[in-house]
Amino acid sequence: MIRTLLFLILVFALGVGFSWLADRPGVLIMTIAGMRYEVTVMVAAVAAAALVATIMISWWLLKAVWNSPRSVGRYFRARKRDRGYQSLSTGMIAAGAGDTGLARRMTTQASKLLSSDQEPLLVLLDAQSSLLEGDHEKARKKFEAMVDDPETRVLGLRGLFLEAQRLSENDVARHYAERAAEIAPHLQWASNATLEFKTAQGEWDAALALVETQRSTRQIDKADADRRRAVLLTAKAMDEFDRDQAGSRKAAQEAAKLAPDLVPAAVTASRALFRDGDMRRGSKLLEAIWKKTPHPEIAEAFVRARPGDSAHDRLKRAERLASIKQNSAESLLAVARSAYEATEYDRAREAAEGALRLEPREGAYLLLADIEEAQTGDQGRIRFWLSKAVRAARDPAWTADGIVSDKWAPLSPVTGRLDAFEWRVPVEQVGPAIDELDIDKLPALAPATGSFIGDGEQKGASTVDAEILADDIEDDSPDKAPVTEADEPVKPGENAVPPAALKAEAQDQKEGDSGDEAALRKLPDDPGPSAEEAEEKPKRFRLF
Repeated sequence: MIRTLLFLILVFALGVGFSWLADRPGVLIMTIAGMRYEVTVMVAAVAAAALVATIMISWWLLKAVWNSPRSVGRYFRARKRDRGYQSLSTGMIAAGAGDTGLARRMTTQASKLLSSDQEPLLVLLDAQSSLLEGDHEKARKKFEAMVDDPETRVLGLRGLFLEAQRLSENDVARHYAERAAEIAPHLQWASNATLEFKTAQGEWDAALALVETQRSTRQIDKADADRRRAVLLTAKAMDEFDRDQAGSRKAAQEAAKLAPDLVPAAVTASRALFRDGDMRRGSKLLEAIWKKTPHPEIAEAFVRARPGDSAHDRLKRAERLASIKQNSAESLLAVARSAYEATEYDRAREAAEGALRLEPREGAYLLLADIEEAQTGDQGRIRFWLSKAVRAARDPAWTADGIVSDKWAPLSPVTGRLDAFEWRVPVEQVGPAIDELDIDKLPALAPATGSFIGDGEQKGASTVDAEILADDIEDDSPDKAPVTEADEPVKPGENAVPPAALKAEAQDQKEGDSGDEAALRKLPDDPGPSAEEAEEKPKRFRLF
């Protein structure tokens, strides 16, 4: 735009100048070698302009002829470079797509057209092609060559880091990650890897400093930084709980402020306060998080705040939690456990059954079985609660990447990811429901044991499952026991084994079994339903 404007201004100036000369006639007289020449001023100006134009055009032509070899060479070099970059681009796309053959061909072609000193991506493409071919040693050498070049140093460190991780060389991977983090602190992969390594080694102060670096370089926002600091401070407080009491308490309290929903932070801070005799602050901290997140570890820490308390005192503290968070299964289970320890079995049974109405799961059924054993010793009812526990949903636990742990940890034991543990129900493999199964295609039911047999091999899983199948529990009430035998014949179309055959086979196996195996097959002692109830509801077998 500026050049166009300058050109128009120049043309306008020339036009104004020639117009001015045309309006002012005059004669220009020149004497050369005794010859006198007279011309008008306009003719002289035009001749001068033509002379200047001729000189400029001649100079341009002479320069073009003089530089023609260099221009031709530059043209072919540019064409070769363009072909090389096209090959490089195609090779990078092929390497990303996993096309080993095309990536190697494009690497060879680009290496002929381009120089690796001028284009570092050639080394990267060669390394990627070697990785696709499985030649990790050659790829490692290429990455080491990248480290020597300041322009590709970080790229080479990342390649070496990934190779060290592939070989499970954690110390070597940590070295490359720390070196990359020193060179470029803004690299997220390097800082995250270094943070995980330092956390795994228990270097809490260094890990906390690295989190601050991530926050200052805007790799993570304020909320994520606070969460990571809370996790690291909690892990530090738990690690130094017995060595540095003051430091552990300070770290745990700071973690509880940064992440009010982090249960391990609140529990560790309250334990530190209880140890120092500050019952009020510790209890207040646990009560505050209990309102938001009822958790069995919070209940355990609150109930056992004073080591010298009796079982009845612990029951009162559990009832205090239940009053804070009503209609909660965790509150009722805390009361049930404390009442069980205080031998108040009726109160414990009432609380456990209330928890089952809110959230039926394995722990509540097992607690009822313990209460039943301690209060009545009725083996039939105990087996009933155990059978319900087998089929109930599992209790929540600390889970990270498929690993279930009894205690919280700052890192995943599988991937090393920070803050990976979550309090939730462990993932289980879900199979088809009993109503969706084709009963006619199931294997035959083994007599007397209740387990399934196929191809001469027993498929039953456990004694409890066998008892459930043999007892044929249909009603959820613990007062009803399974039917042991029936007088009427099996109706056509029912998928069940005749009772007479079961009884005969059971007698044959019982004669050859040991006393322990016979005891396992022993049916409950209660009489079971009446004959009228058995006729009203047909029998059917359950898998689980």
